[in-house]
Amino acid sequence: MPTPKIAVIFYSTYGTNHEIAEEAARAAEAAGAEVRLRRVAETAPQEVVEGQDAWKAQADKMADIPEVGPDDMEWAEGYFFSAPTRYGVVASQLRAFIDTLGPLWMAGKLADKAVTATTSAANTHGGQEVTLLTLYPTFMHWGAIVVTPGYTDSAISESGGNPYGYSTKAGEFDAAGRASVAHQARRLVEKTAKLAA
Repeated sequence: MPTPKIAVIFYSTYGTNHEIAEEAARAAEAAGAEVRLRRVAETAPQEVVEGQDAWKAQADKMADIPEVGPDDMEWAEGYFFSAPTRYGVVASQLRAFIDTLGPLWMAGKLADKAVTATTSAANTHGGQEVTLLTLYPTFMHWGAIVVTPGYTDSAISESGGNPYGYSTKAGEFDAAGRASVAHQARRLVEKTAKLAA
């Protein structure tokens, strides 16, 4: 089988989704994929980011990771998205990036690619499942193939049991979560390889 090309794309304010994305990239590479780790551009005003020490520290920590662009989307054969929940939907920074992809979508360049997603929220019932369920219709509009983890590995149940994609409380990405993300990333690589063959 050819080496699948996976773009791990994340937005992170305080670090949880950055950690998730790094684990997904590590697991995808270990599963034989060529991986691009990319961050979504910050859209919040600079003074707002710099006004919160933890937010600014995380922005500085990610500064050397390239921002995702349309070329990464066209290059990849599979996508792993990770972004926090905001008021029950995905963070606006990721949404803003997605909204720039109209030309690629109209040209059919996002179709027939595998995609999966993860999220975090400040509390267990902060909209984690809803965030994933409202993000997936976007991928369906692209004609992408949604690859959820389902209950295909015991790691899913051990990390909280979200069959739509890994989710966690912000700041609580633990060993069980890492195992769940690694499984989800490996599953994405496997399905991407089959689609690309």
